[in-house]
Amino acid sequence: MRSGFMRGSLRDDRPVRAFVGIPLPDDLSDRLEEVAAGLRFGRAIPAENMHVTLAFLDEQPEEVLADLHEELAGLHLRAPEIAIEGLDLFGGDKPRLLFAAVMPNEALAELHKKVRQAARAAGIALSHERFRPHVTLRRFQRLGFGERDALERFLTLSGAFHAPAFRPVIFEMVQSHLSHEGATYETLASYPLGQ
Repeated sequence: MRSGFMRGSLRDDRPVRAFVGIPLPDDLSDRLEEVAAGLRFGRAIPAENMHVTLAFLDEQPEEVLADLHEELAGLHLRAPEIAIEGLDLFGGDKPRLLFAAVMPNEALAELHKKVRQAARAAGIALSHERFRPHVTLRRFQRLGFGERDALERFLTLSGAFHAPAFRPVIFEMVQSHLSHEGATYETLASYPLGQ
């Protein structure tokens, strides 16, 4: 993991797909991976990729990410409490992902707001979706025959999952490398949070 983002550190001149997020402790991501393994369909998110997204940056030139790094490095914020309270779905009648819900709180909302302000200051246009802090566990294309019922049964059995709260010591800027097997992540820079 790198603490400082360096200009010219990326491999080529192509735009970089990236996000800013909070990593999870290994024990929590391992537990979430085990719970999500109760479903046999959809694309599972490996434990090492689980995080709470603060801002999805889409594809950006390296120079823009370097500017964002400078903005983020100047932030001095207290660590939010991250508490998982239940599993749910995004997508309504056509579920597109299973997630673990993160309890909203003032410090988390402030961190999200400051990261978005930093992104805008670096010239990044972000989507205007409402912030629903979560950890993605599985992604779905289309549910096959019987899978909707299996998903409902799974939520009945495991939907009340919760985990003790933790306070992260860092948040990160992460590059996402896409492939047919799914995404792999590379930390570009990390930023300390006050306790």
